[in-house]
Amino acid sequence: MVEIRMHGRGGQGAVIASQILAAALFKEGKYVQAFPAFGVERRGAPVTAFLRMDDRKIWLKSEIYEPDHVMVLDAGLIETVDVTAGLKDGGWVIINSEKPPGEFRLSSKYRVATVDASSIAIRHRLGSRTAPIVNTAILGAFARSTGLVGIDAVVEAVKNAVPTNKEANARATREAYDGTRV
Repeated sequence: MVEIRMHGRGGQGAVIASQILAAALFKEGKYVQAFPAFGVERRGAPVTAFLRMDDRKIWLKSEIYEPDHVMVLDAGLIETVDVTAGLKDGGWVIINSEKPPGEFRLSSKYRVATVDASSIAIRHRLGSRTAPIVNTAILGAFARSTGLVGIDAVVEAVKNAVPTNKEANARATREAYDGTRV
């Protein structure tokens, strides 16, 4: 079983991202679970979403405390939330940031990838300049860095899941896939 935890802020689309990724993995024949955990339910508040995938039916029904990989939709959360808590050795930390991976002072037991998902979202007019919706872009970075899901499955799931701007979201996903730094 592979377990993934996403850290974002309300309005960035972390919960929707977990659902889109689950749909892409399901399309590729995996069993999946995707679910959120909310604290204060308001725009900008920290949000955590979880995803499990396996080749067999998943019976476990709990939060994910020891993820294989972590996605961080807002790099500012690294200063206030222990995003690597419980992260398994060798796990990916995929961060929405314009900085290169080496600038993040994370343990050497993790692999770090970065993508400027905010700029990509702004270029594709996903959300506003002050509150870009980065969820579809971060999924492209996840596909690129982990290799656990194909980009075509992710793009198809994006087009099926988002209610508006389907093509812009698909382009953002592919651009992030191509622009991910590992």
